[in-house]
Parts: sequence; C-alpha cells; structure tokens
Amino acid sequence: MKAIYSSIALLLAMLIMSNGSYAQDDFPVLEGPYLGQKPPGLTPEVFAPGSVSTEHYELTGVFTPDMKEFYLIRDGGKYKKPSLVVFKNENNRWNELVISDRVGTPVISPDGKTLHLSKQYRKRTENGWSDVKSLGSPFEDLPIMRLTVSSQGTYFFDEFKPDFTGDIRYSRLVDGKYEEPKLLDQKINGGKSFHPFIAPDESYLIFDGKRAGGYGGSDLYISYRHKDNSWGEPINLGDKINTEAWEAVASVTPDGKYLFFNRNMNPDDYKNVDIFWVDAQFIETMRPKL
Repeated sequence: MKAIYSSIALLLAMLIMSNGSYAQDDFPVLEGPYLGQKPPGLTPEVFAPGSVSTEHYELTGVFTPDMKEFYLIRDGGKYKKPSLVVFKNENNRWNELVISDRVGTPVISPDGKTLHLSKQYRKRTENGWSDVKSLGSPFEDLPIMRLTVSSQGTYFFDEFKPDFTGDIRYSRLVDGKYEEPKLLDQKINGGKSFHPFIAPDESYLIFDGKRAGGYGGSDLYISYRHKDNSWGEPINLGDKINTEAWEAVASVTPDGKYLFFNRNMNPDDYKNVDIFWVDAQFIETMRPKL
C-alpha cells in the first residue's frame, strides 16, 4: 500500500510539472535582493540574463512593494503562447511560477493589493490573487494597453488605436467612483504616446513614443508635474538609455532606485525583447529647478 501511495504522489508531481505550473528546468539558483543581480550604474544592463532575460520575448518587469515578487510576460521557447509569470522570493530563493496565459500588461498598485492587467485586474487575497475582474465603466470599452495607478488612486493609461497612434489619459477617483477619462495636454500627446508610468506621488510621468529629435523607433521620456498641476515638456532620457532600438514599457522600482524598461534586441522584429535596468538617479538630476 505504501508503494502505491508513493507511485500516486510521483504521478501527481509529474502531472504538475508537465502542466507548466513551474518553469524550473535548468533554472539557476537566484538568491538575495533583485533576484541576486548586481545593481547597474548609469548605463543600462540586461536584467538577470539567462534566467529572466533570454533569447525570447520578455515584456514589462515590475516588483511588488515588498520587493519579493517580480512579474513579467514571457513568449517563446518553452512558452508556446504569451504567459504571465512571477519570480517569487521564498526563504531567500527565487523561483519562477506561471500564473496564467497573458491577460493585459501587469502593473502592481503602490499598496501591493492590486495586480492591474490593462482594463482588468486581480485583488490580493489570503490565498493569492483573485480571479480576473473587469474595471467596468468607463474603462471596459477602451483599447487600453497599459494602466498604472498613483497612491491617490488616479489611473493613467494609454489608448492603442488601429493606426498605431496612442494617447494618454487619466481618471481620478472622486467620492469612490472614477470620473470620465480626460486627455493629457498636447505636451504629452503631441506625438505617439504609450505605456505610461505614473509616480506614486504623481510628481512625474514616464512614457514612450517616437518624437522629433529622438534616437530610434521608440524612446523613453519623462515629464514633471508643476506646482500648478500642469505638465512640463517631455524630456528625452538620453542616449545612454535610448538607442536606435525600441525602448518602451518603463517603470520605477517601489524603492525608487532603478528604472526597468524593455528593448528589442533585433531591429527587424520583436521576437527577442529583453528587460533592462538602470540607476534611476536621473529622475532627480533632470528635475527642473523651479
């Protein structure tokens, strides 16, 4: 009987592994903060090459506020379709877990209680994340690629249109309800503007787009909020961060130390997109002295 139970347990373990719940084949040991990676300086570096960033497609790259979970989208290789995965730090060891097929673009709210997935979301529960829910009106009918949220609950999001143009809008939480989304002004939306990241205190906005004077197909820009709540002219993050390639989908780590963003490694296609990181001190050095 004991042998039978052992065989059943082995069979169940094999089924779990074949089901793709964990992706640990030949997975390197990752220990310590930031998945055990040595922090970069002012020149961007590929994040966790060989374990996070591979020769395939990895998109986004966001930490939870406690810095113990790291979310991204994978496609290619053992991933036969786009998948939402997380690296979790348990007992100082990082392991990769498949959550689901891709649903939207993952962004963690500043309080860590919500996993935003474009116009859908999951709520943190005692047993993990809830089922996927819709944000409802007035967002459910909008073509949102990426939605981020400030500590005040304000949404900033883009709208992807068929002719590959984009606008960034915002919606404030007023008396427990979200107002109708409003366009940011032409300083932000004067070109193709995508994938916003709003600072938790709403003091700056990072986004990507193609503008005059840029370096490539898509560059990263930052705009600072003035005391009168208007937005300043977008500032290109420069040729250390932006290249001839596609740089996009940026976010700042919850501790404020590093900028994460994506870059396509082959200018002719997007089959190999990697996650890069760089010191975020530019946020203060570029901030206008008003």
